[in-house]
Amino acid sequence: MELSLKDVREVGNIELLARQMVEGFITGLHKSPYHGFSVEFAEHQLYNSGESTRHIDWKVFAKTDRLYTKRYEEETNLRCHLVLDCSSSMYYPKETKDKITFSIMAAAALTYLLQKQRDAVGLFAFTGQIDLQTPVRSTSSHAHKIFLILERLLKQESSQQPTEIATVLHEIAQKIHKRSLVVLFSDMFHNQDQHEEVFTALQHLKHHKNEVLIFHITDHQTELNFEFDDRPYEFIDLESGAKTRLVPGEIKSSYQQAMKNYYQQLKMKCNQFKIDLVEVDVQQPFQKVLSQYLIKRARMK
Repeated sequence: MELSLKDVREVGNIELLARQMVEGFITGLHKSPYHGFSVEFAEHQLYNSGESTRHIDWKVFAKTDRLYTKRYEEETNLRCHLVLDCSSSMYYPKETKDKITFSIMAAAALTYLLQKQRDAVGLFAFTGQIDLQTPVRSTSSHAHKIFLILERLLKQESSQQPTEIATVLHEIAQKIHKRSLVVLFSDMFHNQDQHEEVFTALQHLKHHKNEVLIFHITDHQTELNFEFDDRPYEFIDLESGAKTRLVPGEIKSSYQQAMKNYYQQLKMKCNQFKIDLVEVDVQQPFQKVLSQYLIKRARMK
């Protein structure tokens, strides 16, 4: 199922949308040449009388007239921490909140996929500090709790909190279990004088042999390319509330160059630390997040 941000805002049922999106994505994978990803249970075994009927595969029964149960791996293969940046800049554009909406829906889809694979998943949400942390578990009831949290985050308004991403990432690095996968959804916006602190924090996340996957969430048209009509605008900083009046065309070239320089630095540092950095435009389909996650997951096996 190919969802739009408008669909997410109108429907609001994160769990339903995540299931539809992931199952549609998996169906697409199975119909394509790239179906080597493990997105199902481990194996089947014959049903023994007296066992719980909870895991009987009724589709297989319909085809074979024999009762089989789905046999899952007893221990989870992966601990995954989803880290969601909820600072004020993620609520851009203010009218539609596209960046935070995209990030929440992408996190929900990964939660559903992780639980389907019997991997353990946990959630961090942060602004200037860690605002929320869940345990890391692989049960369906735990995934349901994460969906409810994500729905609540989708409905809340920005609290005009500044980003303290370096401080938060250092704290998360201290909290997480070794050999975990950290998936960060963030626009990576922070004060210019904090570049080195952020790079150091990213390196810290790799401590204890953790793997890190960053989805860099932006609206490419306006935030990277600075495409606005050539007329006067009043730009408002979502974190500080500071206002600036200008004509976009007068600074477009210098703005684009400054953004290009920063993201070149970010990509270079991520490459140096062996961190996967994926550029994501909120106007593009969610499927890119799922496919990039599965590529990362396959490399970790």
